[in-house]
Amino acid sequence: MVVIKKLVRKAQKGDEKAYLILFQQHEVDIYRMAYIYVKNQQDALDIVQETAYKSFSQIQTLKNPDYFKTWLIRIAINTALSYLRREKKVVHLNPEYAEMFPSNDKDVSLQITLRDLVEGLKESEKSVVLLRFYADYTIEEISNILDMPLGTVKTNLYRSLDKLRKQLKREDYL
Repeated sequence: MVVIKKLVRKAQKGDEKAYLILFQQHEVDIYRMAYIYVKNQQDALDIVQETAYKSFSQIQTLKNPDYFKTWLIRIAINTALSYLRREKKVVHLNPEYAEMFPSNDKDVSLQITLRDLVEGLKESEKSVVLLRFYADYTIEEISNILDMPLGTVKTNLYRSLDKLRKQLKREDYL
């Protein structure tokens, strides 16, 4: 942790090598988060690149070096969301998704349905669900990443899960 603090301080003073070391430690996590949002490898890589640029140019705004990863993830999420708003893309199921799904047809349709249902949530609810269940962050970490009070994160999570359950029951998928 001491090493990270030193590297952040150096990066805030303009040391590109220190910043590169820091960024490379979290590059895979940023890519995963971007991919969850845009569902396309090339777009996710573009978001990683844009996140690197934005975070390097704004590193002076990071107040606490302990939260470097949280700060980076927040920039990645905001970049992905603005990309989606800008592009307003319709995401189609890629053949590469087939590897992620089990061969049982019933499971595939349920997973596709869940993915579609999550896409139908509000952005704040979707972010909480994705961070909790896809990226496996704790509620406290999500609170830090999204810069939301802990109670708001819990409320959004439980409200989203309730919406998903009701939708699944309504669609008679359970």
